[in-house]
Amino acid sequence: QVRLVESGGGLVQAGESLRLSCRVSGSTSRVFDMAWYRQVPGKQRDLVSSITSYGNTNYADSVKGRFTISRDNFNKMVDLQMNSLKPEDTGVYYCYAKIRRDWSSADRDYWGQGTQVTVSS
Repeated sequence: QVRLVESGGGLVQAGESLRLSCRVSGSTSRVFDMAWYRQVPGKQRDLVSSITSYGNTNYADSVKGRFTISRDNFNKMVDLQMNSLKPEDTGVYYCYAKIRRDWSSADRDYWGQGTQVTVSS
């Protein structure tokens, strides 16, 4: 069974840093794009940052220059380094990956369970 296992959320003060990590567990054939999304109560889940298997990255305008996404293809992990955190970064952060379980399977979207990030002012 394929799962995304997240870690690293917490409560910090504005200006501090956090690092989120996400690991793909289970047998897979290919892990394509990986990403981090953020959701706050009453709103949709928004893309924070994404990274392709080749290392091409994309960031939401609100986090450019403060957040850095990286991945380890061998260990099937993706991290999000968050610096200079602001109260508006608060939310539940979800790891995402598009995965092919084996060569005969269709590519599917997988989500982590979510990790809470709270930034106090």
